[in-house]
Amino acid sequence: RRICIRDLNPHIVCILCAGYFIDATTITECLHTFCKSCIVKYLQTSKHCPMCNIKIHETQPFINLKLDRVMQDIVYKIVPNLMENEEQRRKDFEKVRGLSHPNKNDSFSSKDDNGSHFDAPGRHTYKYDELINICLESQQGLTMSKCGQIEVMRKFVRCSVRTLILHVKKLLPRVWPILRDKELEVLCDGEVLPDHYCLKYVWLARWTGKVETNYKYLNIFLLIHFIFTEIPNDTSI
Repeated sequence: RRICIRDLNPHIVCILCAGYFIDATTITECLHTFCKSCIVKYLQTSKHCPMCNIKIHETQPFINLKLDRVMQDIVYKIVPNLMENEEQRRKDFEKVRGLSHPNKNDSFSSKDDNGSHFDAPGRHTYKYDELINICLESQQGLTMSKCGQIEVMRKFVRCSVRTLILHVKKLLPRVWPILRDKELEVLCDGEVLPDHYCLKYVWLARWTGKVETNYKYLNIFLLIHFIFTEIPNDTSI
């Protein structure tokens, strides 16, 4: 069934300006989303959400605002020519006021590494992402440290919630060089995770509220286990 854009408008239109989200920004306290310029202007005279009236922060409401890259990318893909029109408006604004980018690569239209138009490519791709704490731990026990001591293969890492299991597999050999020639599988709660899963999904679907543990640090860390095996040699003639 084909869905009309008007059916999606309640989810992608800013109630402050009645236009589609531009630089979508979400209030972390209630998860309501607005245009960045709209909500920043609104919070100059109020400390409450315009939709649900929840208090955002007692004294500094701006610290509970977060750029929503995913929502902005969705809006740009759904609404025809919205991105191009916004790009042209920004160029006209800069031209009228005599502004210019010192670096051509910093233009609004330039794409970053993942094809998003939300940020200039000179900035870090995941700079404004929600972060997640993970604990990487081997299910196969111990390893030898640089000092010659036996230690548990365990590391604590903070990364973007958009990180894929594929990225985790690439990270492991960098942390433990002995894994460079090994075949790796990543698990959570005893289940092997496919490469295309992102950590946000793993946290919500495989970890939160489902795993009981005696380790206090695991209340704030996502425990990711990994196992490694030797890559079989091809002896076929």
